[in-house]
Amino acid sequence: MIKLVEPEEFLKILKERRTIRCFKDEMISDKELNMILEAGQWAPTASNKQTWKFIVIKNKEIINKLAKTAIYGKFVREAPVVVAIIGFVHDNPNWYIQDTSLASMNMMLMAWVLNIGTCWIGSMDREKAKEIIGINKDDFLLTILPFGYLRKKVPNPPPRKDLDEISEVIE
Repeated sequence: MIKLVEPEEFLKILKERRTIRCFKDEMISDKELNMILEAGQWAPTASNKQTWKFIVIKNKEIINKLAKTAIYGKFVREAPVVVAIIGFVHDNPNWYIQDTSLASMNMMLMAWVLNIGTCWIGSMDREKAKEIIGINKDDFLLTILPFGYLRKKVPNPPPRKDLDEISEVIE
């Protein structure tokens, strides 16, 4: 088996990743954006169906409208770019949420490695956001991920439960 990166280094990246809600007013490079999208492309999917679409939004007017659909995400308007992650429900009715979730996490991790911040937007008016973007009403909008360079210092890590508290071994 090929070891691509030291396991300790990968775990360090996972532990250091943070949710970022403050972005510089500076567009991320096309190279970095493509790396983020490619990270999503390589996420695992049920039966390798890849029944998703990633819509890149750079239009500030549309980003501002999307920010209004995010209940706790008004900060989205600060992001220079937003990626909408769409799952095709009819093509993969049992797994579109899992597949798109895996893609979004891959994107978030790649962004972090590139020193680009993002924040999962969970509470939002998905139907209104789909209308703004022009997404088929039968498709599923998992989230909109705002991406941008960090404007502030990286926040301290939030507390975590002890591993013994959240895991169990059955032998």
